[in-house]
Amino acid sequence: MTTPNGTAQSEVTKVQEGAGTAEEALRARHAARARSAVDRALAACRHAGVHDSQAKLVPNSPESKAAHAVRLSSEAVEALAKSAPDPAADARCARNAAATATVAAQVAQAHDGSSERAEAAYRAALQASMDAAAAAGGQGLGRDEELNAKAEAAEAAAVTAARAAGWL
Repeated sequence: MTTPNGTAQSEVTKVQEGAGTAEEALRARHAARARSAVDRALAACRHAGVHDSQAKLVPNSPESKAAHAVRLSSEAVEALAKSAPDPAADARCARNAAATATVAAQVAQAHDGSSERAEAAYRAALQASMDAAAAAGGQGLGRDEELNAKAEAAEAAAVTAARAAGWL
């Protein structure tokens, strides 16, 4: 059977299957980055003594802002698994989780004072957030291999820095 443009139906099916597989692979990468960032955020909050009960719909302190952001990011990452793969949306979820981890890192840094390792962990979290934003942004929309790889490397560096600071 052929399509209206003369392409064999089996060829179209192969292309569609390949696209699904590519989107699923991108979903796995973005989801892994998002989960890692949420884990960092949770650990930083725990380190700083921030509890889920401090989350407020309208945050009035850095701690309530961090707790609320962690709650929202956790829910978004859970919801990601229930939806169809969409590289742009998946990358935005990872970007939002990385931004949450930056907010939490800022709270943990303030808790630690002027510790050099806390400062390095905060800077690494900020870099991971910026690289995740670039990967999700207008040019790549979650599909650019170079931007995704850079975001993954920055997330790994943020995990290492958070571990060195004693947050993980």
